[in-house]
Amino acid sequence: MIAFQGELGAYSHMAAKAKFPDMDVMPCPSFEDAMEAVKTGAARLAMIPIENSIAGRVADIHLLLPDSGLYIVGEHFETIRHCLLACRTADETTLNHVSSHVQALGQCRETLRRMGLKPHPFADTAGAARAVAETGDPTRAAIASRLAADVYGLKIIRADLQDEGHNTTRFVVLSATPLDIAAVKGATLTSFTFEVRNVPAALYKALGGFATNGVNMTKLESYYEGDSFMASEFYADIEGHEGQAPVARAMEELRFHARRVRILGTYPLEKLRNMG
Repeated sequence: MIAFQGELGAYSHMAAKAKFPDMDVMPCPSFEDAMEAVKTGAARLAMIPIENSIAGRVADIHLLLPDSGLYIVGEHFETIRHCLLACRTADETTLNHVSSHVQALGQCRETLRRMGLKPHPFADTAGAARAVAETGDPTRAAIASRLAADVYGLKIIRADLQDEGHNTTRFVVLSATPLDIAAVKGATLTSFTFEVRNVPAALYKALGGFATNGVNMTKLESYYEGDSFMASEFYADIEGHEGQAPVARAMEELRFHARRVRILGTYPLEKLRNMG
């Protein structure tokens, strides 16, 4: 069983089936519920979105992961192809309103404007599709996945509705136990968060070990934990793992200069980064 946030037909559902086609899925109301399902053993894994190529970081995930007690054991990149869905009696001439998650509406803004459709934010894409199916109103449409059309018996009025073609979401796979890195063949990533000390050049000193040891950092983002705005937290991805001497030395230097370091997991790369 693999848990995800959202309803059947959500993009997280598509990601789960693409990565683990033989696993059953467990839709959950929230990210916390999906993670809790793994912690209690109701699900073996959770598929959680962490960033989107257009919208950027997924809200709350950086705050939830460090204290979840779970480990990242994999990643997955899902290409997002929005579809305009409506009931069987609808067509483009009958539609006036469209509902979906606010990010999906934003990613299709220009197309919706040209079609003259009034957007209405909804909690999630698949939920919007379900609501359209339940009402059977030919004036209403939803932006959701092709899978949602199959799940709720809707007609695809238009495929590839998004304004930009490069729309990809990166997901991480969470487990209650870390991956055995010795069994992993090929390139790996290690994800972690850290908090720097409140001293001049703290971030520069904390990251210096990665440069001097030739460890490639593929991602670095800052965020605040809580509402004090006093201490910056950072999320980072690096190539390799602490079983490798250069990574071990770099992480040792990071721990010396940081107040706190939390390893979120080491796992295989699904997609090689452009290292220039």
